This record gives sequence, C-alpha cells and structure tokens, in this order.
Amino acid sequence: MLDWTTLLPLLAVAAGSGILGGILAGLLGVGGGIVIVPALYFALSLTGMDPALTMQVAVGTSLATIVFTALSSGYGHYKKGAIDMGLLKLWAPSILFGVFIGGILGGIVSGNVLLFVFATVALAVALDMILRKPNESPEPRSFSKPVWAGLGVFAGAVSAMMGIGGGTVCVPTLSFLSYDIRKAVGTSAAIGFIIGLPGAAIYMATGFGAEGLPPFSFGYVNLLLAAVIIPLSTSFARVGVKLAHAIPRRALKLCFGLFLLVTSLRMFGDLLSQAGWL
Repeated sequence: MLDWTTLLPLLAVAAGSGILGGILAGLLGVGGGIVIVPALYFALSLTGMDPALTMQVAVGTSLATIVFTALSSGYGHYKKGAIDMGLLKLWAPSILFGVFIGGILGGIVSGNVLLFVFATVALAVALDMILRKPNESPEPRSFSKPVWAGLGVFAGAVSAMMGIGGGTVCVPTLSFLSYDIRKAVGTSAAIGFIIGLPGAAIYMATGFGAEGLPPFSFGYVNLLLAAVIIPLSTSFARVGVKLAHAIPRRALKLCFGLFLLVTSLRMFGDLLSQAGWL
C-alpha cells in the first residue's frame, strides 16, 4: 500500500503530466501519452512497485486519459477545419484492429518489452522529424488501400503497446506524404480516441485480478491517477490547439522531434541501467 509520503509526489507528477500532455496533445496530435507514460513510469518506479507491473500501469492509465484528451483536442482541430474526415474513415478500421493486437500483447508481455518498444519507436520518429527536409509538394500523395490498412494496423498496435494516441506514428506518416502538418496533427488527434477507448478497455481486462497493483486500480488502469490527469489534459489541450495554429510549421515539427528524442534517450538509459550496463 502507498502512504501519503509516496502518494502525494505521485499525484503531483500526474498533475504535471496532465498539463504538459494536454498541451502537446493539442499542439502535436499525440494524445498526451508520449508525456504521461514516461512520467507515470518513472514516478511509479520510485514507489517500490513491482517493476514488472510499472510499465503496464503507466500505459493502461495513459490510454484511459487519451480518450478524453483526444475528444478535447480533436474537437478543437475540427472547428478549425484541420481534420481530414475522408482519411479518418479510411484509416479507422485497420487502426482499431491494430489496437486489439497491441493491447493484448501489451497486457501479457514483460514491462521491459513495452519500454523497449516505446523508446525505439520514439527515437526513430524523433530522428525523422528533426532530419527530414520540408517537402514543398503542393498536393498530398497517397497509398493504395492495402498499404493504408497495413500502416493502420501497425500504428494501432504500436500505439496500444506504447500507451499513446497515435500521433507518434501517424503525424510523421502524413508529413511524409506531404499533408499539411496542421491537418496531420488534427487528424491524428481524432485518431487518438479510436486508440484510447478500446486500448484502455483491453488493459483493464488483461490486468484484472493482478496482484501488487497500486490502490484504486481497475486492471492496469489506475483510476486515481486518471482522475487527476483527465481534467487537466482536456483543459490544456485547447491551449495546444491554439499554439498549433499560431506557430510556424517547421518549428512545430522540430518541437515534436526534440521532445521525442529526449524521452527516448532517457528510457534507453533506464533499460541499460536495469541490465547493469550503466
């Protein structure tokens, strides 16, 4: 059981991740999980919780918060005309299928596997967003439907395993196809809802009855932490939406890439430390 000396700092970390995660959800279309997962992971690690469960709880709780954050940021982008509804309809079924695959895998594999997946994908995306030169093509390119479906399954599975809203995979993909970065961010924000709702439900089910979970947990979703994060992330997502439509496109991509790079390197450091190499 957690006492107040460990619970209060944990709640403070949750509040901070909710604020920053909400801003980034609106700004970058990432659902906030790219902040919330590592924040909760590192905070829970300090409570003496079983390391084998720490990443699952961080991911499951993050997915639950993304449901609400994605609704808030997605609606903000929709009002500004920054969601491609045709693409959303095309991509949603395959993303949903990928979420079920990734959610089930995430609930049964080792927490270190989830940590490695998170750090690896975040590093690859960070380098892509920082190093890729701007594409000035006036019209976005496209893929065939089977390729879109394959990318959707991949995006859904990785997002469910990482506890993120899909923007980490979807924004760079759409940017590569010369979609306007703001439309890529807006569409990815809406995709976060498609990922968060079934993903959270799966983590609740796969973690049901697990021993050693922190108080107020329903499966791998901690309701107390989610209750702290959700109102803050949904409120500050509106701030992020305003920023996304006010700053230069290149600055938006660099902001996204640099944040992911720092996050990835920190998590790789944690993996190396656990292996005794640091």
